[in-house]
Amino acid sequence: MKKRTYLLIYFFMASGVHFALGQQKDYSADVSSKESIVKALYEVISGTPDQPRDWARFRNLFLPEARLIPTGKSKEGIFTIRTITPEEYIQSFTKNIKTGFFETELYQTAEEYGTIAHVFSTYETREIANGPVTNRGINSIQLYKDTNRYYVVNIFWCAESMGFVLPEKYLK
Repeated sequence: MKKRTYLLIYFFMASGVHFALGQQKDYSADVSSKESIVKALYEVISGTPDQPRDWARFRNLFLPEARLIPTGKSKEGIFTIRTITPEEYIQSFTKNIKTGFFETELYQTAEEYGTIAHVFSTYETREIANGPVTNRGINSIQLYKDTNRYYVVNIFWCAESMGFVLPEKYLK
């Protein structure tokens, strides 16, 4: 009787582990190319205010040591940067986004050598999917190419709201 009980417990535990593993999403397509990882970045942060974001998908795009570097302006008009982790970005995003947020790519240029890649990605943002454009800018994205996938090393961005105008060559 004890042996049968142990076998049943083992079976249910093993089934539970298999079931839990089966629930993990496969994000491998997101990181298979420079284009796919950038596309995934834009997709995961875009949506209506009540639409949950897939933060597991977002985390999967980054190296553990990755950084996001937004630029800004102080009250005195001095340009500044902040360095945050993907986790800090998630916390700030979920706390501060009260309206919809849709960021789409307008243009991309990329360079690659060995294990490094750099993507200059021109974007525009909206609060409603097809609403008026609220901002535009450039995401400078550094990627690490491993043997079977890409990782985001950092994203450094600057928006037109800082007082800059996007050059035509990045709007083709």
